[in-house]
Amino acid sequence: MSSAFINSRVLVVDDDLVQRALLRMLLEGEGYGVEEAANGNAAFELLRRDSDLKFLVTDLNMPEMDGFELLQLVRKRSVRYVYVIVLTASEDRDSLLKALALGADDYLLKPVHPEELMLRIKAGERLLKLESHEELMFAMAKLSEYRSPETGFHLERVLHYSRIIGRDLVDHCPELELTAADAEEIARLSPLHDIGKVAISDSILNKPGKLTEEEFELMKSHTTAGGDLIKDIYDKTGSPYLRFAYEIVKYHHEKWNGTGYPDGLAGEDIPLSARIVALADVYDAISCKRCYKEAMSHHKVREIISSEKGKHFDPRIVEAFLRQEEAFLATQERYKEKE
Repeated sequence: MSSAFINSRVLVVDDDLVQRALLRMLLEGEGYGVEEAANGNAAFELLRRDSDLKFLVTDLNMPEMDGFELLQLVRKRSVRYVYVIVLTASEDRDSLLKALALGADDYLLKPVHPEELMLRIKAGERLLKLESHEELMFAMAKLSEYRSPETGFHLERVLHYSRIIGRDLVDHCPELELTAADAEEIARLSPLHDIGKVAISDSILNKPGKLTEEEFELMKSHTTAGGDLIKDIYDKTGSPYLRFAYEIVKYHHEKWNGTGYPDGLAGEDIPLSARIVALADVYDAISCKRCYKEAMSHHKVREIISSEKGKHFDPRIVEAFLRQEEAFLATQERYKEKE
């Protein structure tokens, strides 16, 4: 038995029962868990319910919902990245090109050869391993937070606030073209937003009073320090996953009206990922106690954020926050700091 990707399972989609049985036999023989679906509708429902389905192997020509429609739906609505391998006939070049254009990761020519199937799956495993280091990333982010012990569950709350906002924008602001998958990646990467604080001295990070102008300038440098750290890795890999990380780390202190830092970006020039995390971070910062201030009530924080609509924050993101107040309060209660 091979060492399959941890907890990974494969969804096989084909209206041909014999083809599904063959693929199941090959995959299970290599130690993979397998689910089956006869059409795109059933397949997407399985993907929606089962987060352990990492791979999708799908035929293109099926009833009810074909492989093309399924692929579009997965790329638009899936809350995680699914590695998609399409099955196609060797003479059907147009269908193959269309599937790749819609976001397929790889393809297999019919009839499927066992060795080729496993090579394609192994290639997908390598990509998913590269793009699924959430725990490592979170541990990196915690390194900077440990230097400010009273931040407690700050990273956990920011992650959940960012997820709440992102999911709301997917549903209510189609003009932003934010996919469910991208919204999820932004949330998972949001804990990295202050990773650059590893370069800031403890005397500034934990100062109980107001920072001097010189100290504040040093504090602001955490955005560029962290951004440079992520960019060095991004330049070597080109991973979209790290592009979001770079945007969040460097630009989460930019403001909609252009008065933020480090680059004074304004409006749509600020990456959407950073605009989402900006509100999540500010909400948590002012609603929780810190060494230099007391906590504020949700009502007061709501007033402040509403007053900064179109100034500090993207108006649409403020509206998302207002629509999701109950979810914010539930998250705050779930990750409440111990007295």
